[in-house]
Amino acid sequence: MNDRSTVLIAGGAGYIGSHANKELSRRGVKTVVFDNLSYGHREFARWGDFEQGDLNDADTLCRVFEKYRIGAVMHFSAFTYVNESVTDPARYYENNVVNTLKLLKAMNEHDVPNFIFSSTCATYGDPVKIPIPEEHPLNPINPYGRSKLMVEQMLADFSSAYGLRYVSLRYFNAAGADPDGEIGEWHEPETHLVPLVLDTALGVRDRVDIYGTDYDTADGTCIRDYIHVSDLATAHIAALDYLRGGGKPGVFNLGNGEGFSVRAIIDAAARVTGRKIPVREAARRAGDPPVLIGDASRAAQVLGWRPVHADIDVILETAWRWHTKLYDTYKTKR
Repeated sequence: MNDRSTVLIAGGAGYIGSHANKELSRRGVKTVVFDNLSYGHREFARWGDFEQGDLNDADTLCRVFEKYRIGAVMHFSAFTYVNESVTDPARYYENNVVNTLKLLKAMNEHDVPNFIFSSTCATYGDPVKIPIPEEHPLNPINPYGRSKLMVEQMLADFSSAYGLRYVSLRYFNAAGADPDGEIGEWHEPETHLVPLVLDTALGVRDRVDIYGTDYDTADGTCIRDYIHVSDLATAHIAALDYLRGGGKPGVFNLGNGEGFSVRAIIDAAARVTGRKIPVREAARRAGDPPVLIGDASRAAQVLGWRPVHADIDVILETAWRWHTKLYDTYKTKR
C-alpha cells in the first residue's frame, strides 16, 4: 500500500459506517473512524483507529488530517429522521450540508482526492417510474432529501473546480446486520420497520402499526427495496476501488431491485423468529409512496457490485441474531 492508503470514515460508529469499517479492516485497509457519538456507538468503532470529534470543528478536522496519511473519505455523518427534518430543517441543513462543506474544504486543503458519499433515494421524491434509475427526476419532498441533493451538487462543483474524485451512493432501505453478529442496527429513537417488527417479536413493543392497507399493491401495503447493510459496505469499497482505478465521478443506486411489502416483512420476521407479531392497521401517512424500488444495474455494470444477501429471510435472520444480542448485551447495560 502507498503512504496515502488510510480511509477516514466519518460517522464510522453508526449503523452503515461501522459495517464499512469492518469490511475495510477485514481486507487489510487501515481506517480511522471520526464520530461525535451523538448517534453512533463507541462499541461499534472496533476496527482501526478512533477519533472523537465533530465535523463543525475545523481545528479537530485539520489535526486528524495531519495526523494520518488519509487518501480517501467515506462520509456517513448525517441526520436521517425525515419527520424531524420537516419540523427542524435548520438542524439538517447545518449538519448535513454545512458540516459536509467543512469536511470537503479540509480534504481539499490536505490534498485528499477520493470521496464516497452516503446519499439516499430520498433525492428522487415521489417516483414517476419503477424501478427508479439514476436518471429519474430529482425532486425531494423533505429537507432531509434536499440536504442530500445539495451535497451531491456540491460534489459536482468541487470536482469541476478542484478535481475531487467522488462517488455518491443512493441507498434504498438498509436492513439486516453483520452476519457474524458483532454489529448491527441500533438507533435511538428507532423508526425503521425491521427493528420495530423485531422489537415486537421480543415483546419490547405490543404491536407493529401498518400505515395504510389500501394501496394499489398485491396486499394493500407499501412496498420498499430492502438492501442488506453488509452489501452496502461492499458497495462502498467497490466505489473506492473504482475511483482509485481511474473511474470518473458518478452516482449509483444501491438496492435489491426487488420490493417487499410491509406485510411481507412482518411475515418473514414471524418465520425467522418463530413468534407471533401483533399488528394494528392504521391510516396512511402523508408522503408515503406505494412503491419504491431501485434500479441498481449501473452499479453492477460499472462497479461490478451486486447484493449477496438478497433473500429477505436472510436479511431478517441476521437482523434477529443481532437484535437479541442488542438487548442481551448492550441495552441491559445502559
